[in-house]
Amino acid sequence: MTISRASWQPKPLQILAVLLILQLFVALFTDGFALSFDEAMWHYIGRNWFRNDMVPYNGGVDNKSPLIFAIFGLSDKLFGVNYWFPRALGVVAQSIGIFYIYKIAARISGERTGLLAMSIYGLALLWHITGGKYVSYTETYEMLFITLAVHKFLTAKSSRQMFFCGLLAGIALAFRLTGAFGILAILICCIWKNRQYALIFFTGVMTSIIALLLLGFIAGISWHDMLTYGFLDNFTLGSATDHPVAWKWHNFSAKFLRSGMLLFYPLVIGYFITRRKFDLFALWLALAFTGICLVGIFDSVHLKEVLPPLAIMSAFCIDHLIRRFKRSVALVSSAIVIIFFPGVSEQLNNLEKEVIGFKFNKQHLCTVPYVIPDEGSRKKLGHWVRDNTSINDKVYVAGFGAQVQAYAERLSPTIYFNATQTAIAKARLFADLTSGKPKMILVPLFPEYQQTVSADMRNFVDSLVLKDYQLKGCEFNYSVFERKPSP
Repeated sequence: MTISRASWQPKPLQILAVLLILQLFVALFTDGFALSFDEAMWHYIGRNWFRNDMVPYNGGVDNKSPLIFAIFGLSDKLFGVNYWFPRALGVVAQSIGIFYIYKIAARISGERTGLLAMSIYGLALLWHITGGKYVSYTETYEMLFITLAVHKFLTAKSSRQMFFCGLLAGIALAFRLTGAFGILAILICCIWKNRQYALIFFTGVMTSIIALLLLGFIAGISWHDMLTYGFLDNFTLGSATDHPVAWKWHNFSAKFLRSGMLLFYPLVIGYFITRRKFDLFALWLALAFTGICLVGIFDSVHLKEVLPPLAIMSAFCIDHLIRRFKRSVALVSSAIVIIFFPGVSEQLNNLEKEVIGFKFNKQHLCTVPYVIPDEGSRKKLGHWVRDNTSINDKVYVAGFGAQVQAYAERLSPTIYFNATQTAIAKARLFADLTSGKPKMILVPLFPEYQQTVSADMRNFVDSLVLKDYQLKGCEFNYSVFERKPSP
C-alpha cells in the first residue's frame, strides 16, 4: 500500500536535484582538476579512435569495453582533453539510476521506502570508499542499465517488455562483464516467476550483445583482440588480477570490514529477519558480492555493484522500524543524511584554492628525495611534453604514465602506452620500441617505478636510452631523454 506524502516530505525530484548537485561537486572539484589514471587511459584510446582512426586495441590497450572508449573519444571530439564532460555525463547516468532505485523501492514497499532508498543510495555513491568522484567509470553505466533492467522486470506484463528488459541488461554486460551477475539474478527470478519469461529475457540479453558486437565489427574492432586484451589476458601472470592472497585480503578488509560499508550490515540483517525470504534483492546482493570477490581486486569503484540492493534492503528495514516503533520520520531521515553524508574535505580544499587563487609550486620536484607527482603535476608534465615536441613526434612514458600521455596529445610508439606486465604485453612492448623508436622517452625517478614495474621492462628501457638517447633534463621527477640525431 502506498503511503501518502506528509506535508514536510520532499518530492523525489527535489531529493534527486540535491544529490545531483552533490555528485557534481564531488566529481569535479578533485585534486589536480585532471583526468584520473584510468580516465586518462580511456581518453587516450578514445582520442586515437575518434581523432586518428585507430580503433580500440590497435590504438592502445586496456581491459575495458569499447563503449567506454567511445564516451571518452566523444569527449575529446567535442571539447579536447578534459575531465569534466565524462564525469558530468556519468553524473547524469548515475542520477537516472538513483531515480529508478526510488521507483523500485516505492513499488515494493511504498513511497517512503523509495525516498529512503534513493537517499541512502545517492549518499553512499559519494563516499570515498565507493569511488565517489569516479563517476565516469564503467561501473556507473553497468549499474544504470542493471537497475533499469530490474525495474523493467518488476513491472513487465508482457513478453515484449521482458525482451526489452533483456536488452537493457545486455547493455550493462557490454559495459562491464561483471554485469553478468546482475543478469543472473534477474534470470533466476524469471525462472521462479515464469520460465517462458526467462527464455525471452535471455534472448533480449543476447540480442544486445550480438548487436553491439556487430557494430564493433563494422567499426573495425577485431573480436579476437577484444577477447584477448579485454578478457583473457587479464587473468594471466602479471595481469591486473595477479596479486597474492595477503594483498587481496588487505583490500577486502579495508573495503568491507573497516569502512562505512559496516553501516549497511545491521540493516541487511534486519531485512532478512523482517522479510524471512531470499528474494530478488537478496539474490542480487549475493551474486554482485560474489562477482567482486571473483575479480579479487576490491577496487573502490567495484563496491558500486552492491550498493543498489544494499540501499533498497536498508530502506525497507528502516521503514519497517519507523512503522513498528512509530518514530518521527523527520528525525529518522535527518539521521540518515547525517550518518550517510560523504566526506568532502578534498573538494572543499580545492574550492578554496579556486576562490582565493592557487599557484603551482614546482620547487619540491626534481630534487632528492623524488616523490611521485600528483595528478595536477602529471597534467602539467603532459602539457610540457606537448609544448616541447611536434605533433608527429611519438613519445613513450615509462611506467604508469597514462595521464602524461593523454595530456601530451602525442602518440605512443606502442599500444601498451601504460605499463602492462603480462607475457603478451612485454613481448609486444619490446618489439614496438625496437622497431619504432620514439622521439622522446620519459623515465620516472621516484621509487614507486622500481617497486611496481618489473626489472626486465625497466632494464629494456634503460638499455634503449643508453644506446640511442641523450639526457635532456628533469621535469616533474621524470628524466627526459631525446633521441640522438642521426649521424
